[in-house]
Amino acid sequence: MDDNVVAQFTEITGSTPELATQYLQLTDFNIEQAMQLFFENGGASLTEEPPRPSRPSGYQDESGVVHIDSDTDDDDNLTDSTQAAAGATYEDDAAMARRLQEEAYGMGGAQDDDGVRAPIARTTETLVGPEADFDDDMHANILGQLRGRRSAGRPGIFNQQDTSSIWAGGSANHQEQLSRATGGASDASSKSNMLAEMYRPPFEIMSRLSWDLARDEGRENEKWLLVNIQDQSIFDCQVLNRDLWKDKSVQETIREHFVFLQFSKDDPRASPYLQYYFQGSDVSDNYPHIAIVDPRTGEKVKSWTGQPVVKAPEFLMQLHEFLDRYSLNLNVRNPVAKRKLDKPEKTVEAMTEEEMMEMAMRNSLGEAATSGPKLDDPDELTRSTGDIKGKGRAADAEDEAMEDTEAVEETGDSRFAAIPNDRPHTEPAADPATTTRIQFRHPAGRVIRRFALSDPVQRIYEWLKAEPPVEGKAGVAFELNSLGTNLIESLESSIESAGLKNGTVNIGYLEE
Repeated sequence: MDDNVVAQFTEITGSTPELATQYLQLTDFNIEQAMQLFFENGGASLTEEPPRPSRPSGYQDESGVVHIDSDTDDDDNLTDSTQAAAGATYEDDAAMARRLQEEAYGMGGAQDDDGVRAPIARTTETLVGPEADFDDDMHANILGQLRGRRSAGRPGIFNQQDTSSIWAGGSANHQEQLSRATGGASDASSKSNMLAEMYRPPFEIMSRLSWDLARDEGRENEKWLLVNIQDQSIFDCQVLNRDLWKDKSVQETIREHFVFLQFSKDDPRASPYLQYYFQGSDVSDNYPHIAIVDPRTGEKVKSWTGQPVVKAPEFLMQLHEFLDRYSLNLNVRNPVAKRKLDKPEKTVEAMTEEEMMEMAMRNSLGEAATSGPKLDDPDELTRSTGDIKGKGRAADAEDEAMEDTEAVEETGDSRFAAIPNDRPHTEPAADPATTTRIQFRHPAGRVIRRFALSDPVQRIYEWLKAEPPVEGKAGVAFELNSLGTNLIESLESSIESAGLKNGTVNIGYLEE
């Protein structure tokens, strides 16, 4: 574990393993504190001592102060005049210390003739409960104090503070804004500035609302709550800020469909979430932690917890797949879990002696090896072949729209039949500006293919007709759905205009 931390430290700071070990040992292998201390000290070694001029023991400078080496125990080497000067210096220091103590504690001039300090004056204070009727000024002051306590840790490159929407003003004073967010740590060097920008939290997409207000906004605007809990001492959480939340496609999807909340685990605003959704927040193996919560019911419907750290392309595809299967529309029936979510296992530190003995007995009998992994993602409990076609409508909505649906199906069948089936697909060269990858989910699994953004949606149908991804499905009619939309109505639209860039398409075969 220590070797991995040293390797991460040297990779980020460019220091030697020996220097990295010095700073990590000083901070008990807390990599965030060690790197912050490294940049504050300019990368200086902690073991090198500044050279001191060679002077005789017990010399006296121009101010009359006698300097005695700490390792000199033989007072016989000092002259009588030197010892007398040293005694006077010690007496002066003691008197100064006494005077400073009296000033610090307000004792100066407060003693009687016998040297007794006057008694401390009595004070009376009133405790006010949370149900008291505060006026606006007092309420604002209390909130200000709470916000101040929230940022108890010192700002730094890996602990940047979001102070009063400093990122709302564009990039005019970007360096000044970065300096304020890091408490000046980004000004230490060009490398510090680069790292501060690289690991900056996604302030531009983060909501500043409390948990309850964020739920209200989600219900009003029909947006899911996307929550990220950070532990600043775990480097993988910093990797999310560097690689995931800065991805432009991820940001666009979040802005359109989610209210994004990112909290440190020590942030008081995160208390409601930690209490009801993330009881294992004190276990380092549970980080990074991302979850999606239904703002209407407060139910956690999907989560990403622990290793491996999800990559931006995979995360984006999973978001689009989630949006295709779930909806906040009242007329839409969301997937339902097939069984209850397993409770998370207790850590060894949290077990009683009896529970430890029981676990040891189960392990000795081999029961742990056959119990299987426990699911942490609630969405995994809803998956089945029947769900592959996406969201279902409520029964009353289906009855009311039955006739219109039949008419659309007749039109769709004719358009599907007119699509050629002899045009296989050749992937274009990778170019982020002109191409995109699309994930296709089918009953047997999934497949990913690259298309040009300018290709019409019909090009996808032509490829699937010519090269079915599922064996034995040649000539079988199918439907393509993305985010609840049947793509048969968008054959002439380009892949980009149809919203399929880095998206997910579900293939549903229509068996006779």
